[in-house]
Amino acid sequence: MLRGIRNIGRLVSIACTLARHDALGIIEAPAPRTRKIGQFLLAIGTREPPGLKEQRPGERLATALQELGPSFIKLGQALSVRADLVGEDIADDLSTLQDDLPPFSAAKARQAVEEEFGKQVADLFSAFDDEPVAAASIAQVHFAVTSDGDEVAVKVLRPGIEQAFARDLDLLRWLAETVERHAPRMRRLRPVEIIDTLAKSVAEEMDLRLEAAAGTELRNNFGNDPTFRIPAMDWTRTGRRVLTVERIAGFPIDEIARIEEAGHDTETLVGAMARAFFLQVFRDGFFHADLHPGNLLVDQDGAVHAVDFGIMGRLDLQTRFYLAEMLSSFLAGDYLRVADVHIRAGYVPAHQSREAFAQAARAIAEPILGLPLRDISLARLLAQLFQITERFEMETQPQLLLLQKTMLVAEGVSRKLCPETNMWELARPLIEDWMENEMSVEARAAEMIDEAGRLIERLPNLISTLGEAADQLSHDGLKLHPATIEALAGGRGSRSRWPFWAGAVVTAGVLIAVL
Repeated sequence: MLRGIRNIGRLVSIACTLARHDALGIIEAPAPRTRKIGQFLLAIGTREPPGLKEQRPGERLATALQELGPSFIKLGQALSVRADLVGEDIADDLSTLQDDLPPFSAAKARQAVEEEFGKQVADLFSAFDDEPVAAASIAQVHFAVTSDGDEVAVKVLRPGIEQAFARDLDLLRWLAETVERHAPRMRRLRPVEIIDTLAKSVAEEMDLRLEAAAGTELRNNFGNDPTFRIPAMDWTRTGRRVLTVERIAGFPIDEIARIEEAGHDTETLVGAMARAFFLQVFRDGFFHADLHPGNLLVDQDGAVHAVDFGIMGRLDLQTRFYLAEMLSSFLAGDYLRVADVHIRAGYVPAHQSREAFAQAARAIAEPILGLPLRDISLARLLAQLFQITERFEMETQPQLLLLQKTMLVAEGVSRKLCPETNMWELARPLIEDWMENEMSVEARAAEMIDEAGRLIERLPNLISTLGEAADQLSHDGLKLHPATIEALAGGRGSRSRWPFWAGAVVTAGVLIAVL
């Protein structure tokens, strides 16, 4: 009760903001009641922002979420990967949602550093710039020089950000629960699941040690790669609320004039991006999931540096196999094979029609794959594929949704750099070679051997568990449910449905366990 009362005031404020931007009811077609609420809220004093009528629905929603603050910016970013829920056009508009806010004072940043390490800033850094170079919803970044003379970037969480997110996430979860309870038609959108996923993502982003660990793992994966580099983490100056990382001398990858001035070839940069993306996704199964231009810097040597490791994605080996086979099948126009991959992976239930799914896959793929090579978008193909999930009872795959969003952003950067080049065509030979090598008989045999090795490692625990079960059986005896006894006996005088050998196996198993 108190929770509901506490949230109602904030909810009215949110509704006013959405109404002012004409964003109420965008995700689902607005009912007359929703329109009337919006009109009422506008009538009581909310002023319509300029240019509203020229904006697309998704742009209006993005602007409203930006105004509502950090938690709602993150919510918009989470929805930007759910084209299956909000529609492709709105998802595209939400993907441009800018995660920037006014900076907090340098005094508070210094105070956060000192509280994190129990030392004065001067003991850690010989110089610490008061003016931040970036200010996002969760943290901001200051340039500094360590007491050892190294140039670094220092990321500091916003003061009170944990409490602010906890308050807003509680409101969003309460709202989602209310919607699921009172609006059955909205349950298919799974609002509670969306908020739980958002909460998990935010919790990970607000522990900067996890970001440092992710950056270190990615750096180790690429070693001394000359075309794609990751800055080193300064672990001695990194904690839960402060991250210190090597400073990169470079400029954002979308600044074409500076790229040309430095004498770099844009197609070469697109090739480096395509190769790096392939290696992250298929070779390592660990990829940077926030590849907007501000997180990709080009240095004077033409190498691409990735920064900001707060959002990362993982794919297990089996998922990588399925993904490679699925994309290869789409590009080859083999839609029955596309259907087979989805059914074999368990993404689509086995009782669904293979032929019907193949037909649906063809319907979404042909208009995209029929475009000129430079315009083909594999990210858009995946987005449309996810939109048919409800019809075929296809379960949501969060790891693939995150990958699809990352692919969409990477495609946008690629097209800006070199409009005539398709980065996936550059990566296609790498993917096909990887498939040929990793899915060969020898590779699959090696995988089976590794799996057997893992099973052998677990064998002592399994034997121990069986031993404990045997001890319990010998001490307490075997207790069967009456229905089980009746089934073993044939059930109410009817002929037993258990063959003789099944009863013998059960009896033998019990005797072995007891002895």
